[in-house]
Amino acid sequence: METIHDGFEPEEELFEHHRFTVTKGQSLLRIDKFLMQLIENATRNKIQQAAATGNIWVNDLPVKSNYKVKPFDVIRVMLSHPPYEHLLVPENIPLDIVYEDEALLVINKPAGMVVHPGHGNYSGTLVNALAYHFEHLPMNSSNRPGLVHRIDKNTSGLLVVAKTDWAMAQLAKQFEEKTSEREYIALVWGSVTEESGTITGHIGRHPRERMQMTVFPDGEQGKHAVTHYKVLEQLGYVTLVSCQLETGRTHQIRAHMKYLGHTLFNDERYGGDRVLKGTTFTKYKQFVENCFQILPRQALHAKTLGFVHPITGEKLQFNTELPQDMVSCIEKWRNYAHASIQTEV
Repeated sequence: METIHDGFEPEEELFEHHRFTVTKGQSLLRIDKFLMQLIENATRNKIQQAAATGNIWVNDLPVKSNYKVKPFDVIRVMLSHPPYEHLLVPENIPLDIVYEDEALLVINKPAGMVVHPGHGNYSGTLVNALAYHFEHLPMNSSNRPGLVHRIDKNTSGLLVVAKTDWAMAQLAKQFEEKTSEREYIALVWGSVTEESGTITGHIGRHPRERMQMTVFPDGEQGKHAVTHYKVLEQLGYVTLVSCQLETGRTHQIRAHMKYLGHTLFNDERYGGDRVLKGTTFTKYKQFVENCFQILPRQALHAKTLGFVHPITGEKLQFNTELPQDMVSCIEKWRNYAHASIQTEV
């Protein structure tokens, strides 16, 4: 049987992140029993597996399943997703379909929609919607129907979905062999001085912040990752950039841009939801907060998607406009930068 390499990495099998602070009156209790009381649908065996693989931390240190919780302990847990057959519940969720034929469809995913179900996201996902609108979608190597690749929950933009086994295999091969075209538009903190460049650095899970990916420049950990970027517009304390993916690692643009020193604007997981560049004036801080409210997620949009059609051999390319939240935020920064220049003059 042919193995389909679809771009999903082993690290992505850890879906749910929990964080608890133990209350003042908590009596000593084994952490596996404690967590069973708090995490929906989590079995003791699953929790013990998480502890055995180093995915339960107390006060930032990994613990075993027999650890006794104490008042004010800060507990963090990461769990693998439950059996997938329990998650494939069809839901009548509208889809923004950019293109469709007998082999595939291209979808413009809104920000806020999770691509596939997992702990904490049992419904409302793209897969739930696909299960409702399409029957008998092919399974990829991670048992996810139709999915050739994915984008993060709070990233908007284009995805291709396979409708047949042949299309799945051929599209997955293009992503693996880096022949597909993927362009993202990002708003990042700081002034990117080089007009264009390439970021090369292995990406793997952060050794302490397990919900983050990080760059290992020497390649001692993680997987090879390459991002090509180009400056589109300087907007004062932020920059609008285009990012072309050569590889497709988890959080690749988010991790690579932070490594470059330009964290994505309002990327909460990577620290972009704070004022990272600019002045200390209260008025400026309020302006940034207003921008955060307009764009309440990381400023990242999958704008362009290109690939060869698995049946016709035709080169297809799809483009989608920036969503309104990004447009409005960019416009505010553009006006701010223009006003700053006028003041200096």
